[in-house]
Amino acid sequence: MGSNTHILAFDTSAAHCAAALLSDHSLRSLREENMGRGQAERLMPLLDETLTEAGLGWNDLSAIGVGTGPGNFTGIRISVATARGLALALGIPAIGVTRFDTLAFGQPRPCITLVDAPRGQFYLQRFEESGAAPPKLSMLDEIDTRSGYLNQRWIGAHAEECAARLSGVVSEPTLACVEAIARIAANRIETNTTLPAPLYIRPADAAPARDAAPELLDDA
Repeated sequence: MGSNTHILAFDTSAAHCAAALLSDHSLRSLREENMGRGQAERLMPLLDETLTEAGLGWNDLSAIGVGTGPGNFTGIRISVATARGLALALGIPAIGVTRFDTLAFGQPRPCITLVDAPRGQFYLQRFEESGAAPPKLSMLDEIDTRSGYLNQRWIGAHAEECAARLSGVVSEPTLACVEAIARIAANRIETNTTLPAPLYIRPADAAPARDAAPELLDDA
């Protein structure tokens, strides 16, 4: 990657609004604000502040990095839509990075990454030297008796509990999530060919409306 490469990364897949600016592999700015709601209103001002702190403008950017989940459905949609819109307006690539990728970044392989999910569940993805297995939704008792999960390295939500019950070890994430997104995006800037898309894994908690749709009447 050449000089003067600037990556703006952001994430709203959890109860936060976070952004980081990476210039030629050096972290120029990192901002993270905890919030359960309001990310849609806060995200663009936060990105402006991140660029200003680094002394850069929108047209200086080389690429956008964005967290694609899993996590909060609304938050993921906010970030992904913003990333795709910025990429189109600025004529630069937008690179999606999963939460699993950020947890596995810089970790010895094999390792297993974990992200919180509702109802006592978690999202899980295993990383080997040869690549990553498909992510899935699981519960602790579903993996408790599987020998393939014994003596593993665990990173993320419930890592301590999984390691204790399955004779494993716990690793802390190497970097803050949004900085990892920026660094992974920087590594992928030359090979990325797809637009970012939300990683949901499970269906959204939404049910169809119970009321019938209103009948359309012809003009009398």
